[in-house]
Amino acid sequence: MEFEASQIQILDLETPLQSLRDRIDKAVERQESELQSNINARRAELEADITELNSKLAAGDTSCNSLSDHLSESLEKLDLAKMELAARLREIVLVKRQLGEVPSHSELIQYERRFSELYAHIQEKHRQTQKYYATYNALLEIKELMLKETSLLNSISSQFQDAIISTAGRMKLIDSMEKIAKGSQQKLEKVQVGLRAEQKTCDVIRERHAAAIAEQRRCHSLLKAFQEQCAKNERLRSQSSV
Repeated sequence: MEFEASQIQILDLETPLQSLRDRIDKAVERQESELQSNINARRAELEADITELNSKLAAGDTSCNSLSDHLSESLEKLDLAKMELAARLREIVLVKRQLGEVPSHSELIQYERRFSELYAHIQEKHRQTQKYYATYNALLEIKELMLKETSLLNSISSQFQDAIISTAGRMKLIDSMEKIAKGSQQKLEKVQVGLRAEQKTCDVIRERHAAAIAEQRRCHSLLKAFQEQCAKNERLRSQSSV
């Protein structure tokens, strides 16, 4: 049930995250295209100036010094434009790398599936461990009871012949047997109290399980409705974009 809720939360995040990624990608591509266009236009302009200056120099223009200065200035502007373009391209590459680090829709689904499998595996191991501990404790208690029973039978067997010889011995044996019966009854009552407590705990667990099943069904219905609404939203968005 917890992972059904986490699946709904992941699905809630997937559509906005994918939409955000698309918007950022489009914005980066648009900025890159605009920057490239501006740089190309500026570069073409500067190269045209350089070509014009070179032609004037080749024609033997009298203002050689001013042309040389203009040419040097144009070359400096061209170098600055190239440096600016390189810096902006590095920024764009950095943004694209950061966008690539954001998990995609399929990656989120894969992560959710792997976490679900890991959770189920851990729960199964936990149940097996609890079962082994319960079995060990039960067998240990049975062993202790059998040892006590064996010790009691050995004690009765060793004292029986001496006890039946005299009246005092028989009374002592009867008192001893009554104490043993009383102790056994107390032990039985204690075990019955523990059994009732375990049954009560089992009933509570059954109620929780029934509530969890009902909640799981409700989550399934909500998830199905959410997926239908997402599909409907995508259809409406595609129709509106057309």
